Amino acid sequence: QVQLVESGGGLVQPGGSLRLSCAASGRTFSGYRMAWFRQFPGKGRVSVAAINWSDSSTDYIDSVKGRFTISIDKAKNTVFLQMNSLKPEDTAVYYCGLRNTIADPYNIWGQGTQVTVSS
Repeated sequence: QVQLVESGGGLVQPGGSLRLSCAASGRTFSGYRMAWFRQFPGKGRVSVAAINWSDSSTDYIDSVKGRFTISIDKAKNTVFLQMNSLKPEDTAVYYCGLRNTIADPYNIWGQGTQVTVSS
C-alpha cells in the first residue's frame, strides 16, 4: 500500500514563499501522475498543479501560473510544490494526490497541510 506524507505548510505573510513536500512510501512505488490540490472551507478539492512521473510534464491552473512550481525528486519518491508570491486567496488546506495508472482517478491522498497567507 502506497502512503503519501506531506509537510511544509504554515503561516506566511502576503508575498512570501512556502515549499510543500509529499513523500511516497510503501510497496515498490510506480505512479503515473501526482498533483497538488487545495480545498477551501465548504468546497471540494481542486487541482492546482500536476506532474507526470515519467516525463515530468506539468499543468497548472491559471491563478497559480508563474507563482507555483511543481517538481519531482525521483530518487526520493517526493513531489514538491514551491509557492512564491503568495496571496491571501491561496489560504487553504493543500493535499497531494496520486494516480497510479492512466486508468485510475486520484485515489491515494496525503493527510493535508494548512497554508495560511495573512499579515
